[in-house]
Amino acid sequence: MTDFLLELRSEEIPARMQDKAREDLARLFAAEIGKAGLTASGIVTHAGPRRLALIACGLPEGTAAVSEEVKGPKTSAPPQALEGFLRKTGLTREQLVERDGILFAVSEKPGRATVEVLAEAIPGIVRAFPWPKSMRWGAASASTESLRWARPLHGIVALFGDAIVDVEVAGIRSGAATLGHRFHHPGQITIGSAADYVEKLRAVHVIVDQDERRAIIRTRAAELAREAGLELVEDEGLVGENAGLTEWPVPLLGRFDADYLSVPPEVIQLTARVNQKYFVCRSADGALANAFVCTANIEASDGGAKIVEGNRKVLAARLSDARFFYDTDLKVPLEQQAEKLKNIVFHEKLGTVADKVERVAKLARWLVEDGIVTSKPLPFRGGVGVGATSAGLGETGPTPNPSPEGEGLAILADQAERAARLAKADLVTGMVAEFPELQGLMGGYYAAAQGEAPEVAAAIRDHYKPVGQGDDVPSDPVTVAVSLADKLDSIGQFFAADLKPSGSKDPFALRRSALGVIALIIDNRLRFPLAGVMSPDALDFFADRLKVQQREAGVRHDLIDAVFALGGEDDLVRLLARVHALQAFVGTDDGTNLLAGYKRAANILKKEGVIAAPLPARERLGVGADAQASAPSPAAGASVDADAPTPTPDPSLAGRGDVLAYPPEPAEAALIAALDTAEPAAAAAVEREDFEGAMAALASLRAPIDAFFDGVTVNDADPAKRAARLALLARVRTAVHQVADFSRIEG
Repeated sequence: MTDFLLELRSEEIPARMQDKAREDLARLFAAEIGKAGLTASGIVTHAGPRRLALIACGLPEGTAAVSEEVKGPKTSAPPQALEGFLRKTGLTREQLVERDGILFAVSEKPGRATVEVLAEAIPGIVRAFPWPKSMRWGAASASTESLRWARPLHGIVALFGDAIVDVEVAGIRSGAATLGHRFHHPGQITIGSAADYVEKLRAVHVIVDQDERRAIIRTRAAELAREAGLELVEDEGLVGENAGLTEWPVPLLGRFDADYLSVPPEVIQLTARVNQKYFVCRSADGALANAFVCTANIEASDGGAKIVEGNRKVLAARLSDARFFYDTDLKVPLEQQAEKLKNIVFHEKLGTVADKVERVAKLARWLVEDGIVTSKPLPFRGGVGVGATSAGLGETGPTPNPSPEGEGLAILADQAERAARLAKADLVTGMVAEFPELQGLMGGYYAAAQGEAPEVAAAIRDHYKPVGQGDDVPSDPVTVAVSLADKLDSIGQFFAADLKPSGSKDPFALRRSALGVIALIIDNRLRFPLAGVMSPDALDFFADRLKVQQREAGVRHDLIDAVFALGGEDDLVRLLARVHALQAFVGTDDGTNLLAGYKRAANILKKEGVIAAPLPARERLGVGADAQASAPSPAAGASVDADAPTPTPDPSLAGRGDVLAYPPEPAEAALIAALDTAEPAAAAAVEREDFEGAMAALASLRAPIDAFFDGVTVNDADPAKRAARLALLARVRTAVHQVADFSRIEG
């Protein structure tokens, strides 16, 4: 077995492309040699600013001979068929092989040397390489057929063992020579084999392994900060980027003028990171320090003093620009900045950003005035009444209730509206134009500096949150109101304009907004029916997002479906309490056995064509559900005994023991008695949102249901008994449906 080395040397490859390039190189190589039946025992790839390399270990010296066969006609086929097959294969009748009455043309394909396979594979890999952005160069670039690479390709090292794999790609011939560090050792070196590749390059100041470069940067940068009595602000993305920019990384610590610390720390960090690829440091008290760590690509003779000074000057110029933007923006009140939003189109179908601000301000105020967002969670309040008006969100919302917070709630509503009206104002500031990542954050700084209430400034700063999984979820009431209003407005507006997410396309990030709404509601226990502010299709969209979010949190998807199947449940806090209680219950023996009994009952009812009557709207919400079951109804097309028609008892009494026209079997009477106790207990527990209690009440049905199926014939010859027992099973089904649709539960 022999190792193979491939190095593709070019001008500087962008750091952001290097990790993906390593993956693509390994994938393409394995696919190319796989066509010839070769596999490597291991593949290692490296990437740096000037080279992409692959080492394939354990390749055989050649491929084995392969026997190929072509199926021909049957031995009984007409002569014309045989003659045609012989012409196609170039063989005689005597050379064909007969098996089971069928003729085959069998030939031996000789094995090939691995060097030959590699020589064919390398050009294919290079020409098919999927760079996200590539370029053509030189005289050949006049043709669109010329080679494309991330940056001009200059050299190819291809060694199988110590033998050169001779290939030529776009005039570049392979060999064993490569270059060392651009400054420390710009001359050629000769690689002997894959075994000495890494160490020979290390000797000429090139660290091939990107993980080793990252470790050097990460460790030394932290050491420099500690030596200066500081703490490095960790940034793994910046570690990777610097590793992709250097072949011989040398971190260096420098200082900038402390006067620049008057600029918000996030601005300094972003300026250093985005423009200069520098790390920043904190002092012992956690405040940003006037220190930075840059990563040089050489070991300077003066210890890096001139490099640090040059970088300090460049950073000072950048920070000076940032301070200019900050000071200039501060001179213009946010209210005045907000006027400019009338000139920015939010979407051609949805008006300007100023139009959105107006909607969000009204919605944020309504969320507070209606008691949905307060200084503390409130119990659920069903019903629909007059609420905030926001196109796409409907004209109504939950009925307002008097708030116990009185004047405090009015102040909260004023602050929410004020924050919403100023939240987008920083979009037109110089700082956000330079660094769009700072939108919201800068508005918060400007609001605080211009004398806005702390709650208003905080809401402006954080109203985009949460922006992704793991992001902080706001809890301050003013921030919650503005954040929730902003996201609800976007979802409602885009859905109303029929601009919904489709497949993998979500250009307006509505899925992210929906997950943000869900997080805000759940974390802050906001109790209100989403149906009051959302159209049906938007509610379905929220249901899908909730399933995704809860699956990631470890909640079984079938249990979410089981609760959603009841219909009408749009108070997310209560819905999830129901789901979590259900998940805990079905994991117990009582839950498993009750589920089995329920499914047996449901299957009998389905077979007999007894459908479940729909619950009234308020019961579907799980509020005030009546303990009595409705009468079963025959499904369309269900068979009915013409000689003995099924009686139809009073719906309110179906399955009740005190109206039976016959003495019940002991197990039948026991199940009726158990239902008489469990139904009202479960209903009362659901009413007070004690879903664990509701499950416990239903669990008492486990043994009576088992005994019923063991000792009672449901489809009795007596039509009265048959009807009553089907009604009793329907009553079991309805009782269980107070909590969830168990037919949706797997198992």
